[in-house]
Amino acid sequence: MRVLVTYGSKRGGTEGIARWLAQALRDEGLDAEVAAPQDVGDVSGYGAVIVGGSLYANRWHRDARRFVHRHARRLRERPTWFFSSGPLDASASDGDLPPTPQVRALMEQVHASGHMTFGGRLEADARGFLARSMAREHAGDWRDLEQLRRWAASLAEALALVGDLGPAPRGSESHVPF
Repeated sequence: MRVLVTYGSKRGGTEGIARWLAQALRDEGLDAEVAAPQDVGDVSGYGAVIVGGSLYANRWHRDARRFVHRHARRLRERPTWFFSSGPLDASASDGDLPPTPQVRALMEQVHASGHMTFGGRLEADARGFLARSMAREHAGDWRDLEQLRRWAASLAEALALVGDLGPAPRGSESHVPF
């Protein structure tokens, strides 16, 4: 199955997660591609879509939000998952963190099958007033590759079930929880 992994990333950490996720999905036998949201003209050629966004002050990256709005109709027609990155601590690895209200609303708009939050990354030499201020106390990388691999395996399993059952009927409320 052909899977699109797209992302909104300000400082490259979320893009890195998207690239790792696509590789993990390929390792699971899926045909996964990574593309920046602005480079995706149409999602109809993909059997599933994964949209990721970095979180800043509980807001998902603008490019990820715009992608979801632009492709909402087509996303409702195929399995779609979301991921967020942002906590600058180990909380995302310690347990499931729910999506922010903004991300939850986007998920409902497209009937997303699930969501995962991954730890974020902030470099010590981050540019910008706010990032530089945060980096003084919170610089580091909390992205958990093992958590990402486990999620990729669960997505591959869910997509295998979808493939065995055939496509879900339009407007179906049946979702695989993650």
